[in-house]
Amino acid sequence: MMRPAWASILAGAALWLAASPLAAAPSATEDAAFLDALTWGVSPTSFAALRAKGREAWLREQLHPPAVSPLPATVQGVVNEGPRDGLYEHTLYLFALRRAADAEPDPDARKSARQYHQALLNADARHSTSAAILRALYAPDQLRERLTWFWFNRFNVHQAKGPVRIWVGDYVDTAIRPHALGRFRDLSEATLRHPAMLRYLDNTDNAAGHINENYAREIMELHTMGVGSGYTQADVEALARILTGVGIAPNRDEIKVRPEHRADLLREGLFVFNPNRHDYGDKLFLGHTIKGRGFGEVEEALDLIARSPATARNVTRALATYYLGRAPDDALAATLAAVFTRTDGDIAAVMDALVHSPSFAAMRDGGFKDPMRYVLSALRMAYDGRVILNTGPVIGWLNRLGEGLFARTTPDGYPIDPAAWMGPGQMSARFEVARQIGSGPAGLFKPASGDEPDAPAFPLLANGLFFTTLEAGLGTATRAALAQAISPQDWNTLYLASPEFAR
Repeated sequence: MMRPAWASILAGAALWLAASPLAAAPSATEDAAFLDALTWGVSPTSFAALRAKGREAWLREQLHPPAVSPLPATVQGVVNEGPRDGLYEHTLYLFALRRAADAEPDPDARKSARQYHQALLNADARHSTSAAILRALYAPDQLRERLTWFWFNRFNVHQAKGPVRIWVGDYVDTAIRPHALGRFRDLSEATLRHPAMLRYLDNTDNAAGHINENYAREIMELHTMGVGSGYTQADVEALARILTGVGIAPNRDEIKVRPEHRADLLREGLFVFNPNRHDYGDKLFLGHTIKGRGFGEVEEALDLIARSPATARNVTRALATYYLGRAPDDALAATLAAVFTRTDGDIAAVMDALVHSPSFAAMRDGGFKDPMRYVLSALRMAYDGRVILNTGPVIGWLNRLGEGLFARTTPDGYPIDPAAWMGPGQMSARFEVARQIGSGPAGLFKPASGDEPDAPAFPLLANGLFFTTLEAGLGTATRAALAQAISPQDWNTLYLASPEFAR
């Protein structure tokens, strides 16, 4: 039976979430909130680092991190477990394996071969999710990791569609993360050249005489300019024609091209621009005539889209909403769009302007945490300095809360509006997740072999950071609930279920 204190936390959560912002806090509390707003969650170690460096020095490091940030050895070991022969060779092997399985004449042998092939695909998916979770928890470039999740959802792919699960980890690592703080134009092209995106949004089926508009439509509607921004159906059709021939080549077969277009053939790993499938006619796109000439048309179209004022407004408004937990006011929206335009889409410059804006300074919380942020922030606080060995429970919690990694089926990605995550069912599920995280290791420290018991561990939420800094921000109701806790497990659960931690 649920304890009365737990019941009061759960029943009053909706009211508390809508309560007025917390009162002005000491500078240490403000620094903790600042850190929490920009990372996957404040922890004693990250808080001490920020306080030692100062906000501006910390922010400069976060906005301009090294190309590759160091990871704990155990995390790097998991990351390195991916395909050792590279994405191209790995894909060729898996595709050949499936063809061989389908050609197997014996029904039992064919079934066994197909099961083996599926097992390899599932292993790729598990590795991708595990590596993404561990990077989010332990990478020092936390701002880039938060932005990687934001951009992935904006350029969403669903791992369960066809062979996308083979590629989704590489998509995050090569198309999203390296450009998360770079130029938006480069990010857009990196996603366009990746097989995960081209397969997910069906541009592999887009050819002259057999136009498929799916990808072209989502580029304009979701990735860049936004609905109602002034583009027309004719622009979508023109972009689809521009994108004909952009696809993948998961084999080593030679592509024979007519002599006049031989120089237009592009192959890079799995990516291909195949002139045989391209519509070489001229196109009228966003008021500009684009001469038919091959992949140069795609680059010209991306330039036009990335430099459109509509893209500047739409992209920066989404960024601000993600970090503020609400839509920016008109003044901030105009400022961020202007920075985007002036810097040719420099994401780091936009983030710098956002963090230094009055709206960000006045923010007392970043809105209701989505499940990803809720779970990761709990783990960063509970097990600071200790790397989890098993991401399975984390994946299960995210799935239960409705935000499983790479599992959003629709192109729009998971919502950034906090209201999307505040339903009664979500609150009940969060309380159960809070109980599992707060009560013990929950399988997080079970060795990969699966034959050994969990390593000894206990979530340390009532730590020095809590008592010196975070406790001051708790409301009366939460303090009263915590005072009724009869065990450390009870206290942890109540704290993680509190409205203050949820924000």
